[in-house]
Parts: sequence; C-alpha cells; structure tokens
Amino acid sequence: MNKILEYLFLGKTLTKYESEKLITELSKGKINEYQISSIISIYNMRNPTVEEILGFKKSIMQLSIKIDLKEFNAVDIVGTGGDGKNTFNISTLACFIVAGTGVKVIKHGNYGSSSIMGSSDLMKELGYVFTNKEDTLKRQLNQFGFCYLHAPLFHPILDRITNIRKKLGIKTIFNSLGPLLNPGFPKNQLLGVNNLELARIYYYIYQNMNNNYAIVHSLDGYDEITLTSAIKYYSSFGESFISLNNLLSISKSKIRINPYELKCGNNIEENKRMFMSILSGNGTFTQNEVALINATFALSLINKKTFEINYEKAKYSLKSGNAKNVLKKLLDK
Repeated sequence: MNKILEYLFLGKTLTKYESEKLITELSKGKINEYQISSIISIYNMRNPTVEEILGFKKSIMQLSIKIDLKEFNAVDIVGTGGDGKNTFNISTLACFIVAGTGVKVIKHGNYGSSSIMGSSDLMKELGYVFTNKEDTLKRQLNQFGFCYLHAPLFHPILDRITNIRKKLGIKTIFNSLGPLLNPGFPKNQLLGVNNLELARIYYYIYQNMNNNYAIVHSLDGYDEITLTSAIKYYSSFGESFISLNNLLSISKSKIRINPYELKCGNNIEENKRMFMSILSGNGTFTQNEVALINATFALSLINKKTFEINYEKAKYSLKSGNAKNVLKKLLDK
C-alpha cells in the first residue's frame, strides 16, 4: 500500500484495474485509517480520472448488497456534495415534490461529512427506518412512490470509512463516487456536480451507460440548481448552457436569489424544522423556488414535457400537500 501512496503522491494516476484492487484491499481491512486519510487527501488535491472512477465504482458495486428495483421507472435527484455551500436539503425536498406528482423516486444518500446534514441525517431525524430489504423497499415504492437507500447499508465499505470522513469534515473521493453507486439502479437521474471538470468527467461516463440522465452544475459552484447563476447542463442530447434569465423564467420568478437565503440551519434539529416548514408549504419564496426548480428538471427528464408544464406540476405537488403526504404515509407505514 505504501508503494501505491508514493506513486499517487508523485502525481501519477491509477488504471481501472489498480483502482479496483485498491477498493478490494480496503474491503479486506488491509488499508489502515492513516492510509485511507492519505488517499482522501490525494483526491482532494485533484479530481479522479475517468479510469479511476470506473475502477472504484466497479469494485464497490461488486461488493455491494444486491436488490432489484428495475421494474420501476424511477428517478433519483442527487448531488455530489462537497461544494462547501451548506445549503438546506434541496435535493431531498425535490424528491418528495416529485413523488407527490406520482413519479417513483429511489433516493440514495449518506450521512453528511463536509456539511451539517446529509440526506441520511435528515431521513433518520424524520423517523425513517433504514432498510436494505428488497420487499420492504418495493412496498414503499408501490404504496408511497418513494424509498430511501442509505448507502452504508448497501455498501459495507462505505460504512467502514464513515467515521474517518466525519472526523476529517471535508469532501472526499466518495462524494464524487456517491451518485454512481445507487444500488436501486434508477432508470433516470438528475445529478448535481460541484465543479465543471468533474461534470465533464461524469458526462463522459454517463454517455456509456443506459441511464436517462441530466448533469447540472451551477457556474457559481453549487452542485444543484440554485437560481443564483447560470448552469451548464449535460444530457444524452449534448451539452448546453442555460442562462439565469431562462431559469428565472421557468420558475416565473423575476428575482435573483440571494445565496444567503439558501443556508441550512446550525444543527440537525434546525434543519429538520426548516425541511418540514418548506414541505408543509410554509417555506420562504427562495426556499420554495429552489426546491421547485430542481423538481421541475427531474420531472422534465422523466416525462419529456416542457419545463413550464413540469414547474406547475411541481408547484401543485408542494402547495396541495401531496409532497408532504408522501412523507407522512411513508413514516406512518
């Protein structure tokens, strides 16, 4: 392992095979905490290459607990995290809004490492019981249109490094990998990426996958659509630029969002209250519009209707209480 570390610290990159082997060694406990921290540091100094991402992904998925949810035409809305912006739980809110329109959602997530509250922290605080039982997840999708896949339950290797990630408190290579590791293999995915180079790497990878996908990157550094800047947008139809004026037009907003209004609370309890306030229809204008625009893009990915039509669908889901009812039924079982 020390030879590999020396090799990486010299600025070299791994082949796909070497990347697979590294994850296998990690899964067998042959890499200690200090070495794991060193690997994380290396990939914080540069983005992983396509070969490295593909190798890491292949090995982690081979080691994962398997479930089969392919019968569902579902979507996941997920960001790489690690953008350092500490926003409220935008993608999770968007997922419930989408589910409130009748679209199936297979949300994949983890505890926060570089932020106060990851999607798993939120779901746990709300009272959701994590499971990797296929029949339970299928029942939730059939009855409520939503299920949540807590990454460490499906990827034991991620469970092993969770504490290390928490102690470091910074983004890691596993932020970049996370969106590729959804064990439910949703057929549709809206993916937010925190930097342009990584967005292009993902775009290259997704062109060789069967997913119906869209990759978004806000040009001011967010891994979500925040209505604070224009975005780069990648899909099977190619690469495009969507101006801030066009985004504001979709949301029928004439007001540029103040980034300060996107901030999360200071602790888990504050974030839970904020989440429930927005989901209950009591969010601020900013909170509502940002959640709705992300839900709009996810709906447009799956149903091919215009952004304007899907914005109205998303808005009705939130304002009618349908989005909140998905969560209520999910927790009431």
